Amino acid sequence: MELGLAIFILALAYLSTIAHSIRFELESGHTKCIGEDIKINSMTVGQYSIVNPNEGHPLPEHHKITVRLFSVSGNRHHYAEAVESGEFTLRVVEDGDHLVCFSAIDHQPAVNISVEFNWGSGVAAKGWSNVAKKGSVDAMQLELKKIEEMVAGIHVEMLYLRKRERDMEELNRKTNAKLGSFSLVSLFMCLSVAGLQLWHLKTFFEKRKII
Repeated sequence: MELGLAIFILALAYLSTIAHSIRFELESGHTKCIGEDIKINSMTVGQYSIVNPNEGHPLPEHHKITVRLFSVSGNRHHYAEAVESGEFTLRVVEDGDHLVCFSAIDHQPAVNISVEFNWGSGVAAKGWSNVAKKGSVDAMQLELKKIEEMVAGIHVEMLYLRKRERDMEELNRKTNAKLGSFSLVSLFMCLSVAGLQLWHLKTFFEKRKII
C-alpha cells in the first residue's frame, strides 16, 4: 500500500513537469518566452491560440501573434507569423531547455492579447484518444498503457537525475581540488612575503646598527 502510494505521488510529480496549460497576457509589440527542460528523444507537442475578448464576434485584425520554438543550441524548429492559433510537434534531439517565444504585432494604442498555451512532453505528448481508437482497447487497457509509458518516463527521468548528480559530484571534486591548490599557493605567497619583510627589516636594522 505504501509502495503504491509512493509511486502514485512520484507519478503525479513527474506528470506535473511534462504537461503545462497556461494563459498569459501579451502586450502588442512585445515578446514573451516560455522555457522547458526536455530530455533527448522525447516527443513534445504544443498548441496555442488567442483568446477572443469578444465571444461570438471575429477576432480584431490586430490580434495576431508570431510564434517561434528554439532548441537549447538556438536552432529554430517552429515558426508561425501573424497567426491566431497553431501547433507544433517535435522529436527532441538535444537535452536541455527549449524556448517557445510569442510576439504580438505592434499596434497603437497598445493592447493586451490573451494567449492560451498547452505544452506537453513525453507521456503528455501522446494522443491517447487516437491510441484508443486505433487499437480498439477498452478503458482499462488504455490506462495500463498510460501507466506503462509513465513508468518508463519516470525511469528515464531517474537516470537523467543520476547523471546530473554524478556530473555535480565531479564538478564539486574538481572545484575542491582547485580551491585546495589555490589555498596552498596563497599560503606559500603569504609565507614568502612575510619572509621577505623579515629579511628587509633585518637588513634595515643592521645597516642602521640597531641590532
